[in-house]
Amino acid sequence: MNNIENIRSFIKEKAEQFGAKTDNEFNKPYVERNNTGQEALKDNGAYFGFIHPEEEASGPFHDFSLTIFPNDQDKPWLICLGVGSSGFKNDYELATYPGLRRLFSKLIDERGFCKSDFSDIETSLPKSITGSLDIQHIKNTIKNYTKVLPSCQIVDDPESEEGLKIISAFVAGYAKLRDWPSNKDHRKAISEALEPFIKLETVDEVEEIKNLLDERKYIVLQGPPGTGKTRTAKGVAEKIKAKTFFTQFHAETSFSDFIFGIRPDLNNKELSYKEKLGSFTEALKYAKDHENEKVLLIIDEINRANLSNVLGPIFYLFEHKMDKSNVEIEISPGFNINKLPNNFFVIATMNTADRSLAVVDFALRRRFAWFSLKPKAIISKQFFKDDFKIIQEIFEWFASSNELSLQPGQGYFIAENEEEMINRIKYEIFPLIKEYLQEGLMKNAKEEFNKYFHDRIKTNLFE
Repeated sequence: MNNIENIRSFIKEKAEQFGAKTDNEFNKPYVERNNTGQEALKDNGAYFGFIHPEEEASGPFHDFSLTIFPNDQDKPWLICLGVGSSGFKNDYELATYPGLRRLFSKLIDERGFCKSDFSDIETSLPKSITGSLDIQHIKNTIKNYTKVLPSCQIVDDPESEEGLKIISAFVAGYAKLRDWPSNKDHRKAISEALEPFIKLETVDEVEEIKNLLDERKYIVLQGPPGTGKTRTAKGVAEKIKAKTFFTQFHAETSFSDFIFGIRPDLNNKELSYKEKLGSFTEALKYAKDHENEKVLLIIDEINRANLSNVLGPIFYLFEHKMDKSNVEIEISPGFNINKLPNNFFVIATMNTADRSLAVVDFALRRRFAWFSLKPKAIISKQFFKDDFKIIQEIFEWFASSNELSLQPGQGYFIAENEEEMINRIKYEIFPLIKEYLQEGLMKNAKEEFNKYFHDRIKTNLFE
């Protein structure tokens, strides 16, 4: 067999491993297209692959396809997720799912391309692909399909280890798209094919935040609930051996709480007042008095308060590279400064899932560095990884870029035993997801969530 026949056999074998049951005459998983005759190869117009099971084996077709453009000249091939030149019939809704784009965007490198919108069949491939010297031998063919190739990758040698790995991953992506897997073996095979492309790097977040803090001095840890923002901030404090001050903002937090105010003296029979230093001023005074010691102020839930009212004039001071200026800010009576001390640091936390919170203005964003903490699997006997993985996959497939910030973090999936985990799902995760849906968020995933809760806790989202 030549290399084209070898790869045709390879993708069919992979399709079967991934759950495509080709022996079912009445429920075919795909229709194979094969236009690799000598005339097609001679004109560099050859292609083969899989199309929607409802399409015909010849003629125009609709919807997503797995398309490979080969050649018999030992030159690079192009492997693609394509759309039929007739546009969408059954797959338009599928094309709008962010997870499909996220998946295929991980399968390409600098010699590939992935559209930002898979439902777009009006925009052509960029010149970096159509003008690539690697595929000039099929440029006329690519020109014909330039608007209907949402994701593609140049493969130098399809029968090499690297080439087979890329082709296998594209078939696995198509298998997920077509929902072929029906058992653990199928899903495991798909995961193994995709793993080289989507395996996450292990990052020491505490160390990375420590380095960022050294450089920027004032940072915000943002992320969904349960991602360990406050815990991470305290971990950084331990790492840098800092004297730590802690405060938590809320809707009624004011300048007098955070900076300086006066309070009635309840121990005095006569009406009198005494000064009250806020947490910021206490931390700042300590830093000024202990110049050789690092001081860290942790502000939990920074966006729960009206920041303009809370920060007041000290907002000016949060410039990590500010030189001393001729502008002095009064922090409290008799305590004026024109620059925050070099040993003074701030870590604030922000819950990205709380839709009722105040919007953080651009001036604050410029003064602070922003570090995102994302939900992640952890190694622990108390971590219920299967529940976490199901919820994560639903968000990965259905969530928009903004909705990804709503995914419950790993903290929701830590429990001592099965009974405690069931209670966490019933009384924490279930109400949270239900609230999202009631607010019109994650609405495309409602049936997926409903199935998970029905299977796991015998409860439906909708009565």
